[in-house]
Order: sequence, then structure tokens, then C-alpha cells
Amino acid sequence: MSVNSINAITNTYQAQSTGKTSEKVTDKSVKDQSTASSNVSTDSGVVYEPSAEAATQTTTPKKTYTPNTELLAKLKADADARTAQLRSLVQQLMLKQGNAYGQANDMWKFLASGEYTVDPATKLQAQKDIAEDGYWGVEQTSDRIIDFATALTGGDPDKIEDMREAFKKGYKQAEETWGGKLPEISQRTYDAVMEKFDKLAEAAKQTESTEA
Repeated sequence: MSVNSINAITNTYQAQSTGKTSEKVTDKSVKDQSTASSNVSTDSGVVYEPSAEAATQTTTPKKTYTPNTELLAKLKADADARTAQLRSLVQQLMLKQGNAYGQANDMWKFLASGEYTVDPATKLQAQKDIAEDGYWGVEQTSDRIIDFATALTGGDPDKIEDMREAFKKGYKQAEETWGGKLPEISQRTYDAVMEKFDKLAEAAKQTESTEA
């Protein structure tokens, strides 16, 4: 589920970024004012001189947000490595029970079926991975998804809801791959991610009201 969510977030953000077009903004009023000041009649003997205040006034540029490519690469590599480790663990389990190891999706269908016996070593590793402080536990998984979304958007508060929708899409895809409702730990992770997106949105509103 974590990998599906990350892929969905990446695809959504890239599609939006590709579809953007840059706009050149010109301040006509400033340009006209400059032209007018240079065309003052010489007969009047009046020369326009900008005040010190006007001379120091500048337009505050809109803050730009860029993806944290270094963190993105690290998170992606880590997720790929952990998924490969899980796949290897399940493959060994399947082979021990005489099941042929097929396509990647077979792993999830095999786990969803519940028709297997887990040896003590595999059970111990699984319990460790999905524990509260485990790599596939609720907190670490939800944190990684939020970290990935933030790194991908550069922390742009305007993209929070886009990333939320991308996560929802990834979760739905995971359910389709699983073949139905995901396990309870995945549902808890979903709730945790939603809560953390809510906190990001609230923090963005507070920052906006402070700067206004």
C-alpha cells in the first residue's frame, strides 16, 4: 500500500507539473509612471523625483517551491529495497509450501488468501516489521508517505489537497490489487495519513493568516 501511494503521488504531481505554463507578469502602472516622469514638460521647470519611500518599495516575489530530489531518491530507494525484501520473504514462504511464484501481484493475492502456514522465523520477522515502531507499522509508513509528498512538492501548501487525493488513489489501487478491503493495519495507516494531511493543511492556514 505504501508503494502504491507513493507511485500515485508521483504520477499526479508530475502530470500537474508538466501541464503548467509559465506566465510573464508586467506592472503596467509602474511602467506608465516611469514614462510619465521622463516626459515632464521642460517649460514648467518641474522635475519629478521619486520619494525615498517610493524608491525603496519593491514587489515581494511569490515564494517558489522545488522538489527535494535528494530526499525523494533516498525514500524511493529505501521503499524499493524494503519491498524487495518483503517479496523475497513471501517467495520463500510460497516455495516451502509448493506454490509457484508468479507475477508481482500474486504475492498480494497469496497473502490475502490466508491459505498458508508461517514458520516461526518468518512470523517473528513479520511481527517485528508491523509493530508500532516497525518499518511497516502505522507511524513509520504514514510518516514516509507524508515525507514523500512534502519532498515531491517542495513543501508547497497549495499542493496538499492534490497529494491527499493522490494518496487516496494509491490506496484504492492497493485494494484492487489485494482483492478487497485491506487489513486493519492498512486502514489504520490510511487514517493516520489523513490526519497528518489535515495537520499540514491547518499549519498552512495559520502561516497564511500570520503573513497576511
